[in-house]
Amino acid sequence: MQLVSNNIREAMGGASFIRKMFEVGIELKKQYGADNVYDFSLGNPDAPPPAGAAAGLCKVAETANEPFALGYMPNAGYPETRGAIAGSLTREQGVDVPLSHVVVTTGAAGAINVLFRAVLESGDEVVCPAPYFMEYRFYAGNFGGVLKPVQSRDFTFELDVEAIEQALTPRTKAILINSPNNPTGQIYTRAELEALADVMRRHMRKTGKVLYLISDEPYRALNFDGVEIPSLFDIYEYTVIVGSYSKTLSLAGARIGYLAVCPAMPDPMELINGVIMTNRILGFVNAPAIAQKLLTCMIDEQVDLRLYRERRDAMAKVLDHAGIRYNMPKGALYFFPQSPIPDDAEFVNTLLKERILAVPGRGFGTPGYFRLAFCVPMSSIEKSAEGFARVVRSL
Repeated sequence: MQLVSNNIREAMGGASFIRKMFEVGIELKKQYGADNVYDFSLGNPDAPPPAGAAAGLCKVAETANEPFALGYMPNAGYPETRGAIAGSLTREQGVDVPLSHVVVTTGAAGAINVLFRAVLESGDEVVCPAPYFMEYRFYAGNFGGVLKPVQSRDFTFELDVEAIEQALTPRTKAILINSPNNPTGQIYTRAELEALADVMRRHMRKTGKVLYLISDEPYRALNFDGVEIPSLFDIYEYTVIVGSYSKTLSLAGARIGYLAVCPAMPDPMELINGVIMTNRILGFVNAPAIAQKLLTCMIDEQVDLRLYRERRDAMAKVLDHAGIRYNMPKGALYFFPQSPIPDDAEFVNTLLKERILAVPGRGFGTPGYFRLAFCVPMSSIEKSAEGFARVVRSL
């Protein structure tokens, strides 16, 4: 007898390549020892949280015995947390973001889900540049939406704005972008984003319907070369920014993020109030109280960027040594190299012979590539070098 719905059975059958490789890694580590398995499958940030984390937790503990210390708060989050995020976004985006335009969420994933619940009707389309974070398809599908990937420019992964324009239809409700990008590390330029905004305005004039630009920015602070990450609030008035502190503060398990609505959006409170309601009715109710209080104490901190920059550069040397082609990631925590053979899944399976775990590019909507997460110990990166080289030689 069937215990789950058909669409969840289908989703389980095509479950995340990342999680599958993670589970393979657990078995290999049992067999060979953790130090002899080179696991680049999961973007689990291993940089220690900033020093403020311990102090912040102590501060939360000091008041934990008071009435309602960890009780319910407004569905949008503690006012002081919303204010702290709004202040941070004002500095980051170069636009005055009021507290009222910020909703604290259960991570960036929670933010995208509450937004989709608020704006999507069944059959609405969400256009997304590929490669893309594979869970986006599920997030849209949760509420009857359809994700429409559009391939970015080959190898450079720059936006193909013309192809995005051709993909727009009267059912398109949003374009979802992620910069710095998972899995490519690409950062979109101001020229690309302004061209995209022009396309979106033309489409709105043609259809008479709102077209949202959703910018997923959990990696914004992981910008290794100091290139410009343009403010979308300054470029397109129907922008909604979502983000989290999983990577920038190494608080992945705290599940703390936000959704922010562009101050220039006409009549923004309808959308904001809608999102506050969906945050409640989806069962999140509010973002975790401890995480909100901790974030308020840490809002101006971030992990040591040098740690990840050094690992990025070390991973590049490993790929150079093996003769694997790649585009140097400008940000985030990943390389997305070209597979030496057309079948990226076969190449990833061949890497397992050297106890190297990667994720095939088809899991991100772009076959012919594979993803490596470099948020791993430096020793794992360096010790994997000969394994990569042997696999490439064998092929």
